[in-house]
Amino acid sequence: MLTPDALFIRLSGMSTFQMLGWRGLGLGLIFILAWVLTSRDRQSDFAMLGSGAAIVVIVCQAINTTLFPMGIAIAPVATVLLGVATVPVWSALLAQWLYGEITSRVTWIAIGLVIAGLTVAVTDKGEAALDANALAGAACGLGVAFALALTFVTMRHHATLPLFLVIGLGSLTSGTSGLLIVGPAQMTDGTVWAILVCALLILPLSFFALNEASRHTAAANVSLLLLLETVLAPLWVWLGTGEAPSRRMMAGGAVVVVTLAVYVLATRRTQSRTRRNPAE
Repeated sequence: MLTPDALFIRLSGMSTFQMLGWRGLGLGLIFILAWVLTSRDRQSDFAMLGSGAAIVVIVCQAINTTLFPMGIAIAPVATVLLGVATVPVWSALLAQWLYGEITSRVTWIAIGLVIAGLTVAVTDKGEAALDANALAGAACGLGVAFALALTFVTMRHHATLPLFLVIGLGSLTSGTSGLLIVGPAQMTDGTVWAILVCALLILPLSFFALNEASRHTAAANVSLLLLLETVLAPLWVWLGTGEAPSRRMMAGGAVVVVTLAVYVLATRRTQSRTRRNPAE
């Protein structure tokens, strides 16, 4: 997700449900095509769609891709991002509640510092003032965070799930709803090429990388790295439109980047020592 997604969303100038339609259908079709080209046992993959884990991932993907544009439409971006920033917390809690996976103290410290940095970064210019719209946006952000976390945790503990198929079906569900709400005639309003870059390139690559990563490391680790997008998005917008981020935003972003860099390096050193001295 460390991509100029926010820049191309801004450049598209489209409404919430237009973006929902294009993004969901584009991501869904790319993933379904990838599944068709790479699946070694389609019959088995289809059979797995009836499992609880597959249904959870499909529903979570549909919720995630629906709630984010809805939150952005009704509330300041800052409040939505604060809700989304709880992804690593939900990931750690769900992994422990559902699968008994313990989150280390170092990870919890990193989560706290990252959320503190994000709070500094996205509450500039009084955007954090609470009102009905802000609360609704925060609720959408929390919904996105919970859905992403549950997806990461489920994919980590069900390695045989057909990633392309379940994520693709969830995305097609939300994209179809956006298309039906807007109507085909209105879908081309705005800058179509910009939203196509998101739908056909940025989102497929980022969702594949995040969900594949969740199979190789704890969901809390994936969620922490995901939050880099929140602090890098303003930089992409600045490069593309000239809207410079504030000093407070850059300071909060620096806290996030430094914390994650130290955390990743410390984790790698711990893993290296464990591999060299497995008896410790």
